[in-house]
Amino acid sequence: MTAKLILHLPEHEQALLEAGKMSTLYPRIKRMVERRGGVVEIAPRFPPTEPDGNLHIVDNARQPHPDTLISVLAYLDRCWHLDPKGVLADSSIADRVFDPEAVDAAQAEAYVGDLRARFSDPRQSRYHQKKQMEEIDPEGIVIFLQGPPPYRRGHAYMGRDKMIRAVLDGAGGRPVYIKPHPLRKDEGLKVIRAFEAEGYAPIKTNANVHDLLRQAAVTVSANSAASIEGFLHGTPTILFARADFDQAAEVVKAPEDFPAALEWAVGRPRDYTQFLYWYFSQCLWLDDPFFETRVLERFTEVGFPSERLGLTNS
Repeated sequence: MTAKLILHLPEHEQALLEAGKMSTLYPRIKRMVERRGGVVEIAPRFPPTEPDGNLHIVDNARQPHPDTLISVLAYLDRCWHLDPKGVLADSSIADRVFDPEAVDAAQAEAYVGDLRARFSDPRQSRYHQKKQMEEIDPEGIVIFLQGPPPYRRGHAYMGRDKMIRAVLDGAGGRPVYIKPHPLRKDEGLKVIRAFEAEGYAPIKTNANVHDLLRQAAVTVSANSAASIEGFLHGTPTILFARADFDQAAEVVKAPEDFPAALEWAVGRPRDYTQFLYWYFSQCLWLDDPFFETRVLERFTEVGFPSERLGLTNS
């Protein structure tokens, strides 16, 4: 019996798909499968409890399931995970070892040069950012606040406030900037005011993320997309949570570890070019000329070659 592809999507992704928008992963996969003669169904954002013989793609699922690929935007616009294990901190990339000797330096330079031209040079990020340029102290530490996911999913090694306090206590005289999450600005302001009430002096900033990344001595977050964006600027990061890019970061698991991590991060400059090439070439880019080939490879890896889905070659 021919298998179907079932897309498990949240309402906003279903709306984009129904409107014919091609700006996310799912309409492109649906179009590809249907053009090749396959059947695609849309379902709520929950995978089946038991295998049913079909291939399932689930938006931002928390746990792996048989016959299922999990998908979500992978830090940079138009770049996606499609992974049987998980996404972001739980992606399969987290289990792979980065070996710079296995990466062609010239290919990496060209690849990352293109990423810089698309994202860091024009100061483009996933969320709305200020156009006006702003300056910060180049000795500064920038904390990027996040929403609930790293804490709710058990990725974080400690709570948000404990992380901030560790940075403020261990900054060694460096100014500490805090950027609220663009979708949770009021919450971020409350956090900053609470620390001010305790006698700390964090500096609130809503500057363009790329202005902060370009100038900061180091960034800090649980496992924010801003941290890996910072690698485009050559800026080191300190993470307080698991991430699938933490091989290129300093990781703090206890507050008392922060001063040593800070000293190590700022005292040992790195070139992130080869790492960025290694990382993002394992993701799916919507504008990749080999996009469909790579998607079909993902299908095959979980036991759904084209024949099982009833797909033709074009």
